[in-house]
This record gives sequence, C-alpha cells and structure tokens, in this order.
Amino acid sequence: MDFRVRASTKEDCRDISRMIMELAVYENMPDQVKISHEELERDGFCQNPFFECLVAEVPEEHKSKDGHTVVGYALYFYTYSTWRGRCIYLEDLYVMQEFRGKGIGKSLLSKVAAVGKEKQCARLNLSVLDWNTPSRDFYAAKGAQDLTDSEGWHFIRFDGKNLDSLANEAPKD
Repeated sequence: MDFRVRASTKEDCRDISRMIMELAVYENMPDQVKISHEELERDGFCQNPFFECLVAEVPEEHKSKDGHTVVGYALYFYTYSTWRGRCIYLEDLYVMQEFRGKGIGKSLLSKVAAVGKEKQCARLNLSVLDWNTPSRDFYAAKGAQDLTDSEGWHFIRFDGKNLDSLANEAPKD
C-alpha cells in the first residue's frame, strides 16, 4: 500500500485526537482521555513543544472507509537518562485497524528511531499494557527488551489528588 510518514502539522491535531481516542477504546480506557485537539495544538506547536509527532498518510484513493487519509501516528518526546544521556520516549504508536499489517506501524517506529539517532539519543523507551500481546510481540520482533522481565523496572505514576498532595509538600521558595 502506498503511504508516507511525515512530521505532523498543527492541522493534523484533529486527526491525532481522533486516533488517540481510537487507541484508548482499543486499550479499554476511553474514559481516561481528557485532552482536546486544541491542547495538542497548544502543546505540540508552541515555541518549546512538549512533544513531536509523526503521521502516516495515504493518498486520497486509499482513504479509510470513514474518509480519513491520516491513518496512523507516533507521538514522542525527549527524556534524559543519568546513566546514558539523551533518550526518546514513544508515548503512542497507533495505526487504524483497517490499515494494520501493511508496514505503516513499522515505518512509524523506524522513523522515531531514526529521529532519536539523529538527535544522538542512546535509547528509545516505551511502555505497553501487559495484555497487549500483539504490540508486545511486534516490539520484541524488532529487538525491544522487556525491562519488567529482564531488570524488574516498574512504571510509576502520580496524578490527580496524589500529584496535588505531593506538589503541596514542596519547599516554598
């Protein structure tokens, strides 16, 4: 299938927002999505963007059954390892169901890796739900290591009231 991977633009944020919800539905967590396309525009296309994004686009003649030509995305940002230096974190990799198995996901993942190498990143990190065997197998086939199994790392989060409480304990300036 004919497609291209390109850097997203502000105009892609509605499509990215749509696919974020599709991914959340797939992961059985649609109620967790609280972000709008306006927030994506603000946070990804400002002077110091919080993320970067690639999109996969098909020609008009291959558009989805719902009329979409933007059919996949990879949203990522930069982190830092005190052991290895620069890193890139892949927050989301998604391809619409009807376009899977055509190399789009592999191309998006490979392009994120290339961006990371270009920026001299030592690692590409991501997380996957434990039940998502297709994605875990996909990443493993590309050479990814499951650090939960090999090193015992756990992904930890503070949010909502717990984040507020922790922030309120910060020393005052």
